[in-house]
Amino acid sequence: MSEPARTLRTPPAAPRRGLGTPLLLLGLAALVVASFATLRLDLAAFFTPEAVTTTLEFLAGFAPPETATPFLLKTLEAAIETLSMSALGTLLAVLAGLVLALPAAGRWGATPRAAVRLVLNVLRSIPELVWAALLLVAAGLGPFAGTLALAAHTSGVLGRLFADALENAEPLPETSLRTNGAPALAAFFYATLPQTLPQMLSYTLYRWENNIRAAAVLGVVGAGGLGQMLKYHLSLFQMQSAATVVIAMLLLVALVDAISFALRRALTR
Repeated sequence: MSEPARTLRTPPAAPRRGLGTPLLLLGLAALVVASFATLRLDLAAFFTPEAVTTTLEFLAGFAPPETATPFLLKTLEAAIETLSMSALGTLLAVLAGLVLALPAAGRWGATPRAAVRLVLNVLRSIPELVWAALLLVAAGLGPFAGTLALAAHTSGVLGRLFADALENAEPLPETSLRTNGAPALAAFFYATLPQTLPQMLSYTLYRWENNIRAAAVLGVVGAGGLGQMLKYHLSLFQMQSAATVVIAMLLLVALVDAISFALRRALTR
């Protein structure tokens, strides 16, 4: 066997491993150990006879749930309001996320990319409850402020995810269309967007599932829906009515999860 053939069959040398990954893992392990060392976790307090008795008495107050027809109709109306808040908030976030994702993906240069990503960081770093508390001052009590709060936070999340998807897309198809004279917008819609669209739809459905839970919680600060009903009845210690609202929340979340799962299956076929 000739020397060149023997050289081709020789496997390349293994790449040298840097110290960054082991140091990062050690740092994370140290952070976990420090968290457990500094937090007072008295898990045994949950299993004392007094705690068990108090918990059982508290849970017994929820039974049986309120089943009066007027109250059920009121709960259904609040559930529809919560569902509408989550759907509209997610839709507004998708539109804003798409607009912000283009400069955040670096398609307009490095400076717009850094500026827009900073805006996305601010939007998603503020929780929905804080957004709702701020917007309630401007928009007043009701679902409108809750919808805007969901849209603001989710725009930051989806904008970042959409931008990452656009950056990771294969550039060759769009480059080929541009080389052959296609306009920039047409090349984007026919080459890059079809690559990232399934991933973007998956992100959107996942955030919708999260927003239905967040919308139920936003009512606690007066943003309407099931959360506002739950806060009202718990503050008056009307546990049976609160139990009905909690059950409605669970059913609504299960319904949205089922719809999202069906849509994802239909889109991936």
